[in-house]
Amino acid sequence: MRTENDPLALRHFIAEHRRLFVLTGAGCSTDSGIPDYRDADGSWKRAQPVTYQAFMGEETTRKRYWARSLVGWRRFGHAQPNGTHHALVRLEQQGKLRLLMTQNVDGLHQRAGSRDVLDMHGRLDTVRCMGCEHRSPRQAFQQLLLSSNPAWAQLDAADAPDGDADLDGHDFSSFAVPPCPHCGGILKPDVVFFGENVPRERVAVAMQALDEADAMLVVGSSLMVFSGYRFAHAAAKAGKPIAAVNLGRTRADPLLQLKIQQPCAEALAFLSGDASTPRAEELA
Repeated sequence: MRTENDPLALRHFIAEHRRLFVLTGAGCSTDSGIPDYRDADGSWKRAQPVTYQAFMGEETTRKRYWARSLVGWRRFGHAQPNGTHHALVRLEQQGKLRLLMTQNVDGLHQRAGSRDVLDMHGRLDTVRCMGCEHRSPRQAFQQLLLSSNPAWAQLDAADAPDGDADLDGHDFSSFAVPPCPHCGGILKPDVVFFGENVPRERVAVAMQALDEADAMLVVGSSLMVFSGYRFAHAAAKAGKPIAAVNLGRTRADPLLQLKIQQPCAEALAFLSGDASTPRAEELA
């Protein structure tokens, strides 16, 4: 692995490869005010997120989750794209992108203008009924949560990753979680929780795109979760070069051809200029 902080190295990598499979993670959205999960060594910064098994099996867990989400959604739902998102839009406009696959659930790539995006872990702005599969906007559910729990309307707390809020010490026993208005089922964010499998069809679409790409670019992900790491492993197995922009260790470090240890927006700033990404011969 070659580690550099010179953006010219990343320019070379992008210029030399015609079709990129881009995988993004939480580091893309920190400049939008959304905290990430892991430190520079890839370890958890806080308690691990709620698991699918606990959410589905325990009413107390659902009360705690939705109470914290009620508070956290106020800012998460209004987050705006940052320079990283806009730089990747530019990469798509230049025709360099085979697919942008994101592990994030914030929808900021689409809000910035990216079109060919695969939300590997789903979207937090949609609520899914686990009984009848009905889906509805998260903002509408926010209003239902507020009307069912008016005492929580003015409560505030520090932001946590993915629309969560730090409400440790609060009593959630009286918090009311509305059921699905269509069938009375359990409502869950339409995202893949820890302990839950990514739908097979999403994995298949991503693997097909990776197969058709000639290189992989990781932006803002430690790849500690297998759902992301497996694509780096597959790329390396297929002999495709991999570059990563990430502050700190990634699980795929031994597989990388190039690693840029800079903030994502800083490392990709050259993409946001008016000029197209130079060809490899222009950088020689």
